[in-house]
Amino acid sequence: MCGAVLAVMLSCKAPQKEKPMMTYDNDVHSFAKPNEVAVTHLSLDLTVDFTSKKLGGTATLQLKNNANATTLHLDANGLAIEKILLNDGTTANFELSKPLTFLGSDLAVAITPSTTAITVYYSTAPTAAALQWLEARQTAGGQHPFLFTQSQAILARTWIPLQDSPGIKFTYDATIHCPKELMAVMSASDNATVLQNGVYKFHMPHAIPSYLMALSVGNLAYHAYDNRSGVYAEPSLLQKSVSEFTDLPKMISSAEELYGKYAWGRYDLLVLPPSFPFGGMENPCITFATPTIIAGDRSLVSLVAHELAHSWSGNLVTNATWNDFWLNEGFTVYFETRIMEKIYGKNYADMLTLLSLNELNQTIAEMGNTNADTKLFLDL
Repeated sequence: MCGAVLAVMLSCKAPQKEKPMMTYDNDVHSFAKPNEVAVTHLSLDLTVDFTSKKLGGTATLQLKNNANATTLHLDANGLAIEKILLNDGTTANFELSKPLTFLGSDLAVAITPSTTAITVYYSTAPTAAALQWLEARQTAGGQHPFLFTQSQAILARTWIPLQDSPGIKFTYDATIHCPKELMAVMSASDNATVLQNGVYKFHMPHAIPSYLMALSVGNLAYHAYDNRSGVYAEPSLLQKSVSEFTDLPKMISSAEELYGKYAWGRYDLLVLPPSFPFGGMENPCITFATPTIIAGDRSLVSLVAHELAHSWSGNLVTNATWNDFWLNEGFTVYFETRIMEKIYGKNYADMLTLLSLNELNQTIAEMGNTNADTKLFLDL
C-alpha cells in the first residue's frame, strides 16, 4: 500500500472538520472568477424556435459570493442579452466585453455582496456553435426538424450564460417549451418517455460541469431495457437500436462491479439522426450516440462502453482545465477496455486495444512524433 493511499484512508477516519472554501484553478479558457463568486445552481426556462433557429428565455443563476465581490463574471458567446435582474428585483448593470476568437465575451454583471441570484433574459444566435439545427430532410424520418447540442469543450457559453469551465460544477433544473409533436430530453435524471404536450421539465441533482449541459428535441420514441436504462431514437431507427444495444444493462452492472455504484440514477442512449457528426458524447444520464455504430452485429458497441465509463471518469472526477483533458479520456479508455473484457472476454478486448494502438501509431506518424499535439498534457 503506497503512502498516498494510506494517508487518504487515515484522513477518512479522522474527525470531520468544516470544509474549506472551494478554490479553483485558473482556466485560461474562461472569463469566470469563481474564487470571487461561484455559480452553484442553474434554472433554465427556454423556448425552442425552429423557425428562427433560436433558444430564448431566462437563465437564473444561484450564487455563492466568496469574497464580498461586487461583480459576477460569466462566459457568453453570441448571446443577445435583453436584461438582467438581481434577486431583489432590481435591474443589474452589465457589460459584454469585446468578443475574442473562440472564447466569446466576458459578461460582467454588477451585483452586491448580498446578491444570491441573478436572472438573465436572453436569446441565442442562429449560428450558435453548440446548437445543431437539422432540417427534416437531415433526419431518418424526414418529417420533422431536429435539434441537438454539443457543449464540449467551451461551447456551452453559446447557448447559456454561465461559468464555462470544467472545474466549476453546479446543479440545474430546466423547463423546455417546444412544438407539441416533438419530445425534449436533457442530461438530467428525469427524462420523459412519452410526449408531454410541448412542455418538459428536468432536474439534475448532481453537480456537473458546463460542458455536460445537453439538450435534444425531435421526433423520438423510447424503449426501456429495465428500470434504469433504455434507448431513445427516431421511430424508424428504434428497433435496430434496441437490438444493437441489448447488452446495455449488462454493461452498467459490469461497470459497477469494477468501479462502484453508478451514481446518476438512469443511463439511457439517444441515437441521433444520421447527420450527427460525432461518435458519442457522455452527457450525464443520456449518452448522445451516432447511428453509424448500429452495425447489426454489435461490433461497434465499445463506444457505448466508453461513454458509460465517463459516468465515473470525467462526469464524477473531472479535469480542472482543458489542458488536462487527457485525464478524462485516458482513464476512460482504460475503463472501457475493462468493461469490454468483462463482458466479451480478454481476447476480444485485446483485439480492440491492438486496433486502437495501430490507429495511435498511424496518427503520430502522420503528425510527426515531435508535434506538440502528441503530448498528453497540452499547452492550450
